[in-house]
Amino acid sequence: MTRRVLFQIHWFLGITAGFVLAVMGVTGALMSFEDEIMAALSPGVVRLAPAAGARLEPDALVAAVSRQRQGTPVSQLVIHRDPSLAAEATLVPPKGQRRGEHVFVDPRTGRILGHATASGFFRTVMDLHRWLALPGGPNGIGRQITGFSALALIFFALSGLYLRWPRRALDWRSWFVLDLRRSGRHLYRALHAVVGGWVVLFYLLSALTGLTWSYDWYRQGARYVLTGTPGGAREQRGEGAVSTLPLAPAWAAFRRSDGRGYDRVTINLPRGDAPVVMRVLPEGARFDRMTDELRFDPASGALTKADRYRNRRAGEIVAGNFYALHTGQFFGLPGRIVMLIASLAMPLFTVTGLLLYLGRRRTKRALAAIAARADPVTGTHGTGLLVVHASQTGHAERLARLSAAAFPGATLCPLADVRADGLRQASRALFVVSTYGEGQAPDRARRFEAQVMAAPADLAGLDYAVLALGDRDYTDFCAFGQRVDAWLHASGGRRLFDRVELDGDDRDAERHWQQQLAALAGHAIQPDWTPAAYVPWTLAERTHVNPGSPGAPMYRVVLRPPAPTRWTAGAIAEVMPRHAPARVDRWAAAAGLVADATRREAWRDQVLPEDGSMPALPLAHRDYSVASIDASGVIELLVRQTPAADGDPGIGSGWLTRTAAIGDPIRLRVRDNPGFAPPRDPATPLILIGNGTGLAGLVAQLRARQAQGGGACWLLYGERSRRFDRPFADVLARAQEEGLLVRTDLAFSRDRDDGRYVQHLVAEGAADLSDWVARGAAVYVCGSLVGMATDVDAVLRDVLGDRQVEELAAEGRYRRDIY
Repeated sequence: MTRRVLFQIHWFLGITAGFVLAVMGVTGALMSFEDEIMAALSPGVVRLAPAAGARLEPDALVAAVSRQRQGTPVSQLVIHRDPSLAAEATLVPPKGQRRGEHVFVDPRTGRILGHATASGFFRTVMDLHRWLALPGGPNGIGRQITGFSALALIFFALSGLYLRWPRRALDWRSWFVLDLRRSGRHLYRALHAVVGGWVVLFYLLSALTGLTWSYDWYRQGARYVLTGTPGGAREQRGEGAVSTLPLAPAWAAFRRSDGRGYDRVTINLPRGDAPVVMRVLPEGARFDRMTDELRFDPASGALTKADRYRNRRAGEIVAGNFYALHTGQFFGLPGRIVMLIASLAMPLFTVTGLLLYLGRRRTKRALAAIAARADPVTGTHGTGLLVVHASQTGHAERLARLSAAAFPGATLCPLADVRADGLRQASRALFVVSTYGEGQAPDRARRFEAQVMAAPADLAGLDYAVLALGDRDYTDFCAFGQRVDAWLHASGGRRLFDRVELDGDDRDAERHWQQQLAALAGHAIQPDWTPAAYVPWTLAERTHVNPGSPGAPMYRVVLRPPAPTRWTAGAIAEVMPRHAPARVDRWAAAAGLVADATRREAWRDQVLPEDGSMPALPLAHRDYSVASIDASGVIELLVRQTPAADGDPGIGSGWLTRTAAIGDPIRLRVRDNPGFAPPRDPATPLILIGNGTGLAGLVAQLRARQAQGGGACWLLYGERSRRFDRPFADVLARAQEEGLLVRTDLAFSRDRDDGRYVQHLVAEGAADLSDWVARGAAVYVCGSLVGMATDVDAVLRDVLGDRQVEELAAEGRYRRDIY
């Protein structure tokens, strides 16, 4: 709860004070090297050309400046030891104004050289920095706004540390390593969090010191804490006009006491009977405010007080150098550079924070839209199906609602409301759960983890699937989803299909989850949740590979890309199908709709509602395992015709095997499937298990191994008839001749002399299978979700043990592409 409240306040302040802080950051950066910039832009004004002649005494300089400004008194004089630097004079401001004119003066002649170039610009920059240049100056609303923003910056720094505090706090990589390979929301969050970790201490220092200009009570309180004495009042310089007493006595005394070891001396001319105050910067000082303060009697020139920087206590040094700490000068040139960079980074947090906020708003709007609409859906009835979500930002809830909408009658509820008894009453459950921070459960799901997941429950009658959401920027990617999956499995639940892990807005993983739900329902259930860009490939070849089979016709389909395309073995081809024209005509006639050829052509790409209403939704894509590798330059698919309710082939299979003609464009998108990618070490032996059209995914693994070499392969494959069902027989024969496919076990369920399924082959080869696994083999399963995949999984657990199968899956040595 605390984390959630802090997060809400963090982003609320971010979209209010964030823009002010961005302005303050940029202006602060501009002022970091103000003096150096103005000196570089003002040749002959700030720094003089070498010339002969002695420098004038202070009294002569003051008189010369005053004379050139029609008798206006001088209130301050700055003299540098370096003869190439001009002296500086500040004149008494006219009545009603805060600042007097600041000019540079030739120390040899007393001639006013003028103002530094861009001095007016930097004065405006300072006004923006301190009070946003709003009316009223330091007494107006601008000072209150910048003061509030400085307080907000302190909150940002502290709450940001709390919100991103990693579980392994001493792991420096989690704090400071920035992965620029990320994009989108992941990159914004990484920049916001990691760069924030780099600069958080500098922002705290800047805000804590900057508040001394916003609030007098803060300045006085800070001084009292640091020095033990009240203070903070402006220096009293006396009252009345500037004294007409000469500076010569005080200057002579200064020359005797400190005249040999200074870089700069600032003389404040006294008013009334106040002393002459000189602030002396010793030679070689680290920063220009390490000054000794000397006070002289204006009449006699006697030194009345000497406040040496080296003798001050630590608290007094800090209290006297709020500005130097604020700008980084206190730490010398490195400190100024670091504070410059930190200041320039300030807009980064405003921009990335705003982008993250807008992303959250889009998610919430999408969630609200899903909750409010009632999309027409098809598929099996969802009675007895429980869809559970655990969401931190709303993304998991959005996907859970989309999943539930695919199964009319399904029950949707948050994980916080689920109990073990409720799970036992459900026959199937879909869990859509996000991971928050460093492997933590979302706030509202923590009680469920602490109480319900504390021990295994009796869920032997539950079939389940898990969609785990996470962020790969964190070490514990999808950790909570993994714990939920492990707890359900340990409680006796049976996986409907392998856990799907989704990184942020990973559209491929989202689409994979949707297609697994389609397989669970038996056919495509919804239009694509996230539309993708499809490319027209050319249908190059189509071969009927099982004529005479007791099963449905199976075709080897070859597609050519419009341009060279790369993919990894195990990839998935997403095909956007089209209705056959005859089906559209029958539907239109049944619905009583009359339309022209253009409208009927458009209907071929849309869902045809059973109630006869006008089509409004696009068709869903179909997934097919790619049998070829990218080096071949083509995609090969193995497609079985699936009958539809009207007796024609299904939309997807019918499009590829009958409706589309050779040479027609096929809209296709190929995506890699990391969950079925080849082993990193090609020496790893492969146990390839599958049935039916699942052979395509296994052949891709064989072809990848043929191309790069590596460990031996063992194929266990099941089909209907030995005589008629031998797809890719040429590829398998070549792999056997090359010695790559060292063992092939086949099962044919419709042959009287066989009658076995592929799971029977796994059981019969139990001893050898255990030996292969012990030697490091990886198990790859490809084929139908219903029947084959679940039965093979059960046999593997009987042969190897449940624990070893789970370990193989965690190591990436048990991979499945099931549908």
